[in-house]
Amino acid sequence: MWIDGKSAAARSGRTFPVVNPADGKVIAQVAEGGAADVDAAVRAAAKAAAGPWGKASARERARIMFSIARLVRENIDELSLLETRNAGKPLADSRDEIGLVADVFEYYAGAATKHFGETIPVGASGLDFTLREPVGICGLIVPWNFPLVIAAWKLGPALACGNTMVLKPAPETPLTALRLAELTAEAGLPEGVLNVVPGPGPGCGSALVEHPLVRKISFTGSTATGTAIMKAAADGLKRVSLELGGKSPNIVFDDADIDLCVEKSVWSVFGNAGQDCCARSRSIVHHKIYDKFVERFVARTKKIVLGHPEKKGSQIGPLISPRQLQRVQGYIETGKIEKAELLCGGTRPGGALAKGYYLTPAVFAGAKPAMKIVQEEIFGPVVTILPFKDEAEAIELANDSAYGLSGSLWTRDVGRVLRVTRAVQAGVISVNSSSSVHLEAPFGGYKSSGVGRELGLKALDLYSEIKNVFVSNV
Repeated sequence: MWIDGKSAAARSGRTFPVVNPADGKVIAQVAEGGAADVDAAVRAAAKAAAGPWGKASARERARIMFSIARLVRENIDELSLLETRNAGKPLADSRDEIGLVADVFEYYAGAATKHFGETIPVGASGLDFTLREPVGICGLIVPWNFPLVIAAWKLGPALACGNTMVLKPAPETPLTALRLAELTAEAGLPEGVLNVVPGPGPGCGSALVEHPLVRKISFTGSTATGTAIMKAAADGLKRVSLELGGKSPNIVFDDADIDLCVEKSVWSVFGNAGQDCCARSRSIVHHKIYDKFVERFVARTKKIVLGHPEKKGSQIGPLISPRQLQRVQGYIETGKIEKAELLCGGTRPGGALAKGYYLTPAVFAGAKPAMKIVQEEIFGPVVTILPFKDEAEAIELANDSAYGLSGSLWTRDVGRVLRVTRAVQAGVISVNSSSSVHLEAPFGGYKSSGVGRELGLKALDLYSEIKNVFVSNV
């Protein structure tokens, strides 16, 4: 782990194995953090906040963050390969993601000097103004599906606002977070500002959420875990932001550009092997083009290249773990029991891929809205396709979910765009596109998909307090 500017073993001496999902082989042993390690990391963060970092100007913070971005780019080959071997992503995808990590640090480095208070005219005689101050020590808990990118989403605005932090990567994918910590030290980040403690949620994560010195928790992961975190954080009245699950709709009207729609829709659910909270796992298609859409969607799905993530040409790799593989397979069996029609996929490949956690992309048609495969987040390469008759039914089906993270709308009717985007209960909606994430724009969900917004300038609000000051001239 990384505590107070240096590599450290767990105080218990325990380690846990990190596995390459492409072949099931152990690639590292990592220190297993517990409550004592979290406490040491939090106290290092508290010391850093009281030291030079707490007095650093926004310009000084920005300079260090630009250096972090530069070092990420200089080490992109190493970081990409590390992410691929740890998370099972095709190497090209990992390289894109590490590039985005650098973009995030650059963006928030630029934002650091442009996030400030305001003067306010009040009824009393004097001057009223606001100050933007750091929240304090932030506990940042990130998932395994986009390990370093989502860590950067949290680290960027937290650093820009002058906070100190303890980062807990997912136990499945801690390697790039630990390497990033080394690079931040090389960039000049003072000791204790960033601490990285890998470990399991029940011991390590709970200790971070419950620590009395931690003032802010930012969590990305499952809705069940996010709910538990919110309850635990309530005792200390900690600031909490949560980016949770999704079951995003992909609404396709009969005037859509079907060729573009099918191509983008396939990748919107099967990219990253379906392990994406924004995955458009519910395609809701107008009945006039339903059969055509299904036929083309299945044909395109069958062309996806499932392969070893380090092999050139592989488009999707394995699922993250045997547990996740079994979970997704269970949903596929449930879909069959529920009498949905499995048109392709859902099988394990043999040969050279047999030792990894691979699964061919699965397409279900003939599903009903109440089915588990339609309602529950599968987090794997599985899509359901449902028909609708009119705009009202499309909106009803889209909103028939506990989640409200993202979604897509495919139509050339501008009036329909305005009506449907306003009616769909989701935090992020793309029109004639499957892009959910834009660094410069806010990202987050409605309902059980979370609380708060990441990315863009809105993210700075999650990591800063507003202090109001009134100076009387009497």
